[in-house]
Amino acid sequence: MKITASVLISAAFCLSLGACARMPHVSQAEACANGVDRAFAELGDAKANGFSGTVSWVKAASLLSAAKVQQQFEKYPNCIDKVNRAREYIRMARQGV
Repeated sequence: MKITASVLISAAFCLSLGACARMPHVSQAEACANGVDRAFAELGDAKANGFSGTVSWVKAASLLSAAKVQQQFEKYPNCIDKVNRAREYIRMARQGV
């Protein structure tokens, strides 16, 4: 059986498409991980500044716990959404809302 150059080129093209399809998944994973880390740091700062008793702080802490679970199950869009919502609650806690 003789393998032609066109078959090899087609196979390489298909493999490269598969690799490209994975790239957004990796960036979402990184965005989730970075967002969780950043938000937990902001939550810690808010706690250190005495905002830990506010309703907004508690909501943010709950959302970040849920985001961590989403991260473990590789549900990165859900994780990113929860991180963004948690960071908004952290901002609200700092403003005293």
